[in-house]
Amino acid sequence: MGHLRSKGLDHLNLTGEGRVEEPAGLELLLDVPPHGRRRRAVEESLRSAVRTGRLLPGTRLPSSRDLALHLGLSRGTVAAAYEQLVAEGWLTARSGSGTRVAADVDTPASARRHRPTPPPAAHDLRPGRPDSHAFPRAAWSRAMRRALREAPADTFEAGDPRGRTELRLTLAAYLGRVRGVRTDPSHLIVCSGFTQAVGLLTEVFAQLGVGTVGMEDPAVGDHVSIVASRLDVADLPVDADGVSHTALAASGAQAVVCTPAHQFPLGMSMSPARRADLLAWADERVGWIVEDDYDGEFRYDRHPIGALQARRPSRVVYAGSTSKSLGPGVRLGWIACPPHLLDPLTEAKRRARGTSPLEQLALARMIEAGDYDRHLRTVRRAYRRRRDLLAEAVRSRLPGARLLGVQAGLQTILELPAGSPDETTVTQALRAASIELHPLGAYLRSAPARRRTSLVVGYGAPSASRYAEAVEALVNCLRRLRPS
Repeated sequence: MGHLRSKGLDHLNLTGEGRVEEPAGLELLLDVPPHGRRRRAVEESLRSAVRTGRLLPGTRLPSSRDLALHLGLSRGTVAAAYEQLVAEGWLTARSGSGTRVAADVDTPASARRHRPTPPPAAHDLRPGRPDSHAFPRAAWSRAMRRALREAPADTFEAGDPRGRTELRLTLAAYLGRVRGVRTDPSHLIVCSGFTQAVGLLTEVFAQLGVGTVGMEDPAVGDHVSIVASRLDVADLPVDADGVSHTALAASGAQAVVCTPAHQFPLGMSMSPARRADLLAWADERVGWIVEDDYDGEFRYDRHPIGALQARRPSRVVYAGSTSKSLGPGVRLGWIACPPHLLDPLTEAKRRARGTSPLEQLALARMIEAGDYDRHLRTVRRAYRRRRDLLAEAVRSRLPGARLLGVQAGLQTILELPAGSPDETTVTQALRAASIELHPLGAYLRSAPARRRTSLVVGYGAPSASRYAEAVEALVNCLRRLRPS
């Protein structure tokens, strides 16, 4: 590091009561030994920083004056080092642009950056992705401006690990109104999406002695991996009524993660009888139910199905997020937790990554103003039209194929006709046609004895202007793969 010496400080500007003048511009960390030829030491330190990729091509460097002040050297020493490195091609210096690392310098980082990457697929039909073009920019901007303008000073402190009081109050009322959730605002924990919620719950379950967690099969692989990192996972098959109660009872699990309102990715809702069985299991085994309400706002051909949590708030952990309603870029989720889990979950959240307080305040303002409800009504209509267009294309142009789980959500199961190629062959053909989607088998942890080739088709991600084109490309490719 640069060191100030007791002698030869006459070149430094002292202000006030002996204070050394601070550099006014950019900072740069350089390892310059305190002895030896100063200019050569600066040159070699800069060469090393560029050569190793610590200073990337195009990086702007401090002025010679600011770097001299930072290192405790004369400005002439630093200027001479800059001039030498410009002459060698390591740096460039242009009037008005300052001194920068040369754009064409060969470093490990530049080699990685220029490594060719495959272009993205023209048509993204992967499941669980909302249309990012539909993000409510105007409403979110108003809410963010108001949140920033009215935010109390403690917004910028660590704050309550459970989240901002304003959002918890608003969320408790909103979830009660639209999902039937029964919770006190003090029992809500705001988190950074459902993935973080799963991680927090896994940590707390391990602390409480839970050894095995039952998880639906199929399910989101990332969520299964998070739970499996600390606890045993029991695979619970799903049928037309939802998660198998028989398999759960035989699994020895002390907790279960499930999607009662809309199973992912199969799309069915848990039947009333199966819901009653699940609650009875929780009462008898003193077990925990984690209710993943991942897209409860999106339903098309049926009335809303209330949250399971409302029937047993003492045993059901309700979790949701804005990843489908607004988009995964807004990292907001929530956990309505039973009283017995509140303290350990709060402590786990305190140790975890924080959740943006300004985004919390913005979401609260958006809900209070009615903008969140209006946005959901708008995108719900748009997604229903997309589903209908896909359904008509399959019905009219893919004989023998059928769609499953179309009553709600942002995806459906497209079951291909008997005799179709296997899922690997089909997805490879689709990828060659620049169509990206997932086969059902990607979510299954245990393969059923017999099933037809099936694809999980998402209809949320493409922009409105590209969706019809995506459906056309999908149907055309699948028609070419039809069994003869």
